[in-house]
Amino acid sequence: MRQILSDWHPPDHWTRITTIDMHTGGEPLRVVVAGLPPIEGRTVLEKRRYFREHYDHLRTGLMWEPRGHADMYGAVITPSADADFDVFFIHNEGYSTMCGHAIIALTKLAVETGLVSKNEIAINVPAGRILARATVVDGEVVETSFQNVPSFVYLRGQQVEVAGLGLVEFDVAYGGAFYAFVNAPALGLQLEAGNFNRLIECGRLIKQAVMATVTIKHPFEDDLSFLYGTIFLGPAHDSGHHSRNVCIFADGELDRSATGSGVSARAALHYAAGDIGLNERITIESILGSTMSVKVVGVTNFGPHDAIIPEVSGTASVTGRHDFYFDPTDPFRTGFLFR
Repeated sequence: MRQILSDWHPPDHWTRITTIDMHTGGEPLRVVVAGLPPIEGRTVLEKRRYFREHYDHLRTGLMWEPRGHADMYGAVITPSADADFDVFFIHNEGYSTMCGHAIIALTKLAVETGLVSKNEIAINVPAGRILARATVVDGEVVETSFQNVPSFVYLRGQQVEVAGLGLVEFDVAYGGAFYAFVNAPALGLQLEAGNFNRLIECGRLIKQAVMATVTIKHPFEDDLSFLYGTIFLGPAHDSGHHSRNVCIFADGELDRSATGSGVSARAALHYAAGDIGLNERITIESILGSTMSVKVVGVTNFGPHDAIIPEVSGTASVTGRHDFYFDPTDPFRTGFLFR
């Protein structure tokens, strides 16, 4: 029986997409490695736009049920003309601009599989160019650090009326994506795993309220001019850590990691407020207690904004390799989603 099952192959007319699945601090990453049709475009933004216009059914098929779930996250790697590779990111709602947990995982994957033959790599993402470095011990990547795109404070000390929550104070900062930052204890919220449904609910409400009252404008790219999520801030559970993050992004996705682009934006907030100095590392927890570290390694200007160059560090693991089949007669081949 086992031999019969192991020898089974799908019909030739079915679509097969191969992925390597990983996680960074508990946050999933489904990396597409084979089976996609050609993706046209010169830049990452052009490729992402082409994929969205022609293959969005593959995003939903891979991210949504029954192959994925409401909190699945993915990456599509493509060849690059001026970097080691280009990559764009997919999730339950669509496409993101930057993803730190994905960069940490992809660097491990690229180095350990031999996709690149060096430990320092350049990656083009929709938000710009990322420089990543792998720490390798006995052939295994034990940590990844990356220098993110310039990150900056967009708005500080704002208030918005949120249904069911009242007047909510927030800041907006950019770390490859725009986030609204909110103090969790001020709203009576605890950043505990058992509280995830309430955090998702509040995160969505705050995001919607901020989007209705604030105009988000990237200095250079209209495709990046949107609020990606809400990040709740609270005290660390480990006294050796700086604080805790819980990020609710896209359509109510809860980031299991500390959020790489989020801690980049936080570094910009803390540096602007004088809370941290140059090269002062802070470690931030996720809802699971996993961590990312961040420090400011440089300052710059990004359009009209005073910006920093953040360096983020974290670890990732491989969870599996999968062949996903798409039967053209399956009524749910493009997926469905319950939240």
